[in-house]
Amino acid sequence: MENTAVKKYTFKDFASDQEVRWCPGCDDYVILRSMQKALPEMGVNKEDVVFISGIGCSSRFPYYVDSYGMHSIHGRAPAVASGVKLANPNLSVWVITGDGDGMAIGGNHFIHVLRRNLDLNIVLFNNEIYGLTKGQFSPTSLVGQKTKSSPYGNTQPPFHPGELAMGAQARFFARIGGNTPKEMTQLFIEAEKFKGTSLIEVLQNCVIFNDGCFTKFTDKNVRQDMQLHVEHGKPMIFGKERNKGIVLNGLKLEVVTIGENGITEDDLLVHDAKTQDPTLHQMLVRMQEPIVTGIIRAFDDVTLEEREDALTAEVKARSKFKKVDDLLFAGETYQVD
Repeated sequence: MENTAVKKYTFKDFASDQEVRWCPGCDDYVILRSMQKALPEMGVNKEDVVFISGIGCSSRFPYYVDSYGMHSIHGRAPAVASGVKLANPNLSVWVITGDGDGMAIGGNHFIHVLRRNLDLNIVLFNNEIYGLTKGQFSPTSLVGQKTKSSPYGNTQPPFHPGELAMGAQARFFARIGGNTPKEMTQLFIEAEKFKGTSLIEVLQNCVIFNDGCFTKFTDKNVRQDMQLHVEHGKPMIFGKERNKGIVLNGLKLEVVTIGENGITEDDLLVHDAKTQDPTLHQMLVRMQEPIVTGIIRAFDDVTLEEREDALTAEVKARSKFKKVDDLLFAGETYQVD
């Protein structure tokens, strides 16, 4: 989005006067501060930023950012945000949602906003649980997970947001741990730059009802070995010693060690986030050890707004009616005296 005379801001300019009321230790605080640090770097005036949320712990977000926003209804934030964006295309529109709000009651809205490719951004707080309503299993909860609504273990296989996004033709998908503010801040900035619908999944820990759900990937002691942070155009290397990498073995991605069996850095896959073919992106979102973070897909495509504008111009050019009066007085008419 192009702006002229953009003001200079700091994160304090985007901090509201509302008391932030999340549980102590919740990753939501990290997400909030990361966003407040990212917003001044986006080149967007404060009055042009809008946050739309649904229902859930994550959905308190608009209260805590000093900008325009709307706390809407359960699962319907993408629909409200779509209306906001189409009514005023110059706005920077952000949807804030959770795995319950976005994947369950809002699942239909979620997949269709990705399919349509409006120029807006979605931040999905995924903690694999319903937090606000006190600990029921969600669509991303694991099989066997014991919750308030599955005391003997969840029997329903989970959605994986990345896979769902790829199936819905998402053009931009990124994933990040909820305890990595520096990387998260940069992802938010990159999402705003992207023209189309961007989706960022945050692996967010719920300290009360699902504590440690992503610890095996996000704990600082294992993070470098359990996360592959991809960057477009760079080889897929990870590990504390930076000696692990990814190669394609048949139809599967395989972890290899540089220096063993003749493997060199030249043998590793180079990440291509911008290709239209989602095959590699789908494989990356499915990987578990290591889990893949960073911008997995960022394919530039025509947005819904551009398609609508082009169709409108085409219809106008073909139409013999140039104004409403032309239509009202076309064909047979009569006058009542």
